[in-house]
Amino acid sequence: MPDKTVAVEKPPQAAAGLGTFERWLSLWVALAIAAGLLFGNLFPSLFGALASLEIASVNLPVAVLIWAMVYPMMVGVDFGALRQVGDRPKGLVLTLAVNWLIKPFTMAALGVLFFNYVFADLIPPDDARVYLAGLILLGAAPCTAMVFVWSNLTRGDATYTLVQVSVNDVIMVFAYAPIVAFLLGMTDIVVPWDTLLLSIGLYVVLPLLAGYVTRRRLVALQGEAAVDRFKVRVQPFSMVGLLMTVVLLFGFQGEVILDRPLIIALIAVPLLIQSYGIFFVAYGAARAWRIPFNIAAPCALIGTSNFFELSVAVAISLFGLGSEAALATVVGVLVEVPVMLSLVAFANRTKHWFPNEHRHPS
Repeated sequence: MPDKTVAVEKPPQAAAGLGTFERWLSLWVALAIAAGLLFGNLFPSLFGALASLEIASVNLPVAVLIWAMVYPMMVGVDFGALRQVGDRPKGLVLTLAVNWLIKPFTMAALGVLFFNYVFADLIPPDDARVYLAGLILLGAAPCTAMVFVWSNLTRGDATYTLVQVSVNDVIMVFAYAPIVAFLLGMTDIVVPWDTLLLSIGLYVVLPLLAGYVTRRRLVALQGEAAVDRFKVRVQPFSMVGLLMTVVLLFGFQGEVILDRPLIIALIAVPLLIQSYGIFFVAYGAARAWRIPFNIAAPCALIGTSNFFELSVAVAISLFGLGSEAALATVVGVLVEVPVMLSLVAFANRTKHWFPNEHRHPS
């Protein structure tokens, strides 16, 4: 059987791995949480004033911070990669099946199980419904930027990872809102469609278009290498935006969390089960389908990781800055990095389970 591996003149550069900041992201998020709790209790009037800066259910300070998070990631999306969708279909089919047919629904099911039953005596029913909504928003948003880091740490195929991310982002524009609305409706949560669609437009469609225009401009002037240089320059703004958003969220949540510190651990339980469960489902399917390791590992890691920036933004728009839903999405940030690093280590130890690409292209 002839080798179908696609030759490209210059594959996109994957992230060099976890830098110092990214490696300790969970620590920085924990410190931002502590800062938010402290400042929220010391300066309640300041946080009240920030909360009042809204237009059409969109909090303006948070919108700026979310854009700072999302825009650098969207510059990395290459629509030209979509031309390679059919070249090696197995990995892409697996990624899309996990992200859109399995993951949102297992996250909703785990949320219902824990918040409606297992933790029913620990969380008031009205609060449980909104925590569940936050988990649904998180589970329905496939990861974008950090995928390249996880792919690189497993020596994944950078070009193929770019194809997967680009296809996922295009699908997200059309599928995220209907899936979220369906799952929220199934859990008896009223769906404000106007706010949900506004959030998708503001935090997915517009940043994606802005990233596309920026990328085309950079490539036209200085070539593909200019895109990588630009992303390196703007990445600090993304991280600052994330941490400042966490400070604001926990500033508004301060009184509730200090009264009930156990809630962070309770939210983390279904998130941890979901993360490890989804990884092993995707990883096992890739092994059974004999997908090469440099495609199989990123496939499983993409399904495990989340686009938490989007879920945070939508949770704030739908339920408010001080909502339980927003808190649930931020806990997702806290647990993601250590979980993903443990799965990267597992994948690298088990790469011998998979065929080499030159023998079994996929």
